[in-house]
Amino acid sequence: MPNALQHETSPYLLQHAGNPVDWLPWGPEALARARREDRPLLLSIGYSACHWCHVMERESFEDPRTAALMNQHFVCVKVDREERPDLDAIYMDAVQAMTGHGGWPLNVFLTPDQVPFFGGTYSPPEPRQGMPSWTQLLEVLAEAWATRRDEIEEQGERMVARISGGARLRASGAELTRADLDGAVDRLRESFDSVNGGWGGAPKFPQAPVIELLLALGERSMSGYTLRSMAGGGINDQIGGGFARYSVDARWTVPHFEKMLSDNALLARAYLHGWQLLGDDLLRRTAEETLDWALREMRAADGGFHAALDADADGVEGASYVWTLQQLEAALDGDPASDEAIAWLGATVEGNFSDPEHPELAGRNVLESRGAEPWPEVRARVRARLLQARDAGPRPGVDDKRLTAWNALLLDALARSGAVLGRADHLEAARETAAFVLERLRDGDGRLLRTFSRGTARYPAYLEDHAFLLEALLTLYEATGETRWFSAARELADELLARFLDREHGGFFSTADDHEPLVTRRKDIEDAPLPAGGSAAAHGLLRLAALTGERRYRAAAEGQLALLAAIAPQHPAAFGHLLRAALLVVAPVHEVAIVGPAGPERDALVSVVHEQLRPGLVLAVGDGDPDGEAARTVPLLAGRPAVDGVPTAYVCERFACRAPVTTPDALRAALAVP
Repeated sequence: MPNALQHETSPYLLQHAGNPVDWLPWGPEALARARREDRPLLLSIGYSACHWCHVMERESFEDPRTAALMNQHFVCVKVDREERPDLDAIYMDAVQAMTGHGGWPLNVFLTPDQVPFFGGTYSPPEPRQGMPSWTQLLEVLAEAWATRRDEIEEQGERMVARISGGARLRASGAELTRADLDGAVDRLRESFDSVNGGWGGAPKFPQAPVIELLLALGERSMSGYTLRSMAGGGINDQIGGGFARYSVDARWTVPHFEKMLSDNALLARAYLHGWQLLGDDLLRRTAEETLDWALREMRAADGGFHAALDADADGVEGASYVWTLQQLEAALDGDPASDEAIAWLGATVEGNFSDPEHPELAGRNVLESRGAEPWPEVRARVRARLLQARDAGPRPGVDDKRLTAWNALLLDALARSGAVLGRADHLEAARETAAFVLERLRDGDGRLLRTFSRGTARYPAYLEDHAFLLEALLTLYEATGETRWFSAARELADELLARFLDREHGGFFSTADDHEPLVTRRKDIEDAPLPAGGSAAAHGLLRLAALTGERRYRAAAEGQLALLAAIAPQHPAAFGHLLRAALLVVAPVHEVAIVGPAGPERDALVSVVHEQLRPGLVLAVGDGDPDGEAARTVPLLAGRPAVDGVPTAYVCERFACRAPVTTPDALRAALAVP
C-alpha cells in the first residue's frame, strides 16, 4: 500500500511513496500525531538527485523489517530539502553542531515540539567501518526516548539556541570599507589552491559567489585560474555542457555527478563576468555551453526549468557520463579526428574512475579537457557524435519541479547573456521564464509561491525566492528596457520588505512574518554554496535604490550589511555575495540613463554599458518622452530627455548627472571617470 506521500507533488517524495515506511509529509498531521502518541519525529530530509539518499532508500527504507521498526517507535516524516529550505537549514545546523559534519540524507530525531536531540546522515544497514547500523540507531534512540526523556529535552533546549542562523546577530557598529574588501581578497589568497584553483581540498565545490566577488573587485589571477581549471575538468561535462555539483578530488577531475540548476546558473554568470573582465574566449564559450545545456536538457514544456538531474542512471552513479576507451572509439568510428579527440579528452585503457560498489565500472573515464584542443569545428563535431551516443544509453532521472529561486538565478544568467553576448534566444528564454514565474508561481491572492510541479504551485515563497527574483527582474529590465520587469521588481521589493525585514535589529528573516511556527525563525547569512537570501536582498535593494533614489531600499540593505560588517571581511569564503553587495555602498555607483527612440543608435549606447564588467553600475532605458510610461515608472529616467531627439546617455551619481552624451565613445569616456 502506498503511504501518504502518494498525494505529494515533489518527485523526491513520490520516490518514497511506495516504501513500507509510513512516511508522512511535514505538516499539522505529522506534528499532531507525534504529540498525541508521545512519539519522537524521525525527520528524513533529502533531494531527488542525491546518490546516498537513493542508497539508503534501497538498503533501509525499502526493507520491511527496518520499516516496521521505524513505524513502531517514530512518526516518520519525509522532506524535500528544495521544497522546504527552512527545515533543511534548521536541522542541518543542528546535526553539524552535534556531529561536526552534515550532508544528505539528513536524518534527525525530534521531540514532538520539533526540538532536535539526535541526528546524522547516511547510516548503513549493517555496522561498517565504525559506523553503527541504522537499526541499531533506531533501537538505541527508542530506548533513550523511553528512559531518558528529561536528559533529551534538556539537551534539545540547549540546541535551539544554536540553530537560529544569524537571528541573534546584532550590528556591532562597524562599517564596511573598501579596505575591508581588499583585505578579503588577501584572505582568499592565503587559502587559494594555486595548483588546482579554487579553495580547500576534496571534496571541492565551485564557489561562484567567491569568484564573482573577486571579479567584481578586478582580481584576475585567482578568479581566472579557477574558472579555467574547472572548465577543463571532469566537473564540467565536456560533451553536453553543465557542471556537476562538486568534485570528489581536489583537481576537479571526478565529479559527484548530479547537476543542479542553481549551481549552473551561478557558474554561467561567473563565466560570463569572467569573460567580460578577462577577455578569455574559453570563459565565454563555457558560459554559453552551460546555458545551452540548461535550454536543451532542463527546460520544461509548460514553462520554467527543472531543478536537477540525478547522479544515478539505472541505479549506478555516473553511469551516463563515464566511458571506456573502446566506447569512445566506437562512437567516433570513422571520424578522422578520433585519435586526436581521445587524446584531448584524456581517456586511457586504465581510466580515471572507480566505484568499489560497482567493479564493472573499472576502466571508465570521466572526460576532461586537459590535452591539446581540436579546432573548433572538429571539437563541435566530436561533441555532437559523443552526445548522440550517450543519449542512446541510460539517462539520469530528472527532478522536474520548478523552484522560484532557482529559476530566478537562471533567468538572471540568461538575461545577462542576451545583453552581453547578443544571444537573442537567451534573452527570449529569460522573458519566458520571468513570465512563467510571475504568472504560475502565485496563489489566488497574488502571493509568490516556492515550487511548481504536476501542474500545481505550492508553499509560500521564502526570502531567497523573493530576493533572487528581485535581482533577476532588475537584470532583465536592464537587458531589455521593458518597464514591466522594473514594475514587477519594485512590487516584489515592497513585498520583501513587508514580510521579511527585521525592523528591530536589521537584516532579513528567511521566512515570512506569517510562516508556520517552527522551532526557530532564522536569518540565513552564509553565501555557500548559493547566495544567502539576505545577501541577495541587500544587493537587489541597493540596485533598486540607485534606480529610484528611495532611501528606504538602501536603508534596509545597509541593515543587512551592518549585521555582518565585523564578520564578513574575516571570512570572505562564506560571504562572497554580501561583500559584492557592499561594493554598492563603499564606492560610487554609476547610475546610467539612456533615453531616445529605440533603434541602432540607442542600442549602440546600451552596448557600451555591457561591453565590460561594471559591478558598480545600474542602467535605465527609456524612449525619452518626459511624459511617457518609462519616465513615470523608472525615477532615474524622469526629467532626462533625449537631446535634440537623438539617443542620449546620462551618467549620474545619486541622481546628480553630468552633461549628457550622445556617442558611444563619449559614454565610454564618461564611464571611465570614477
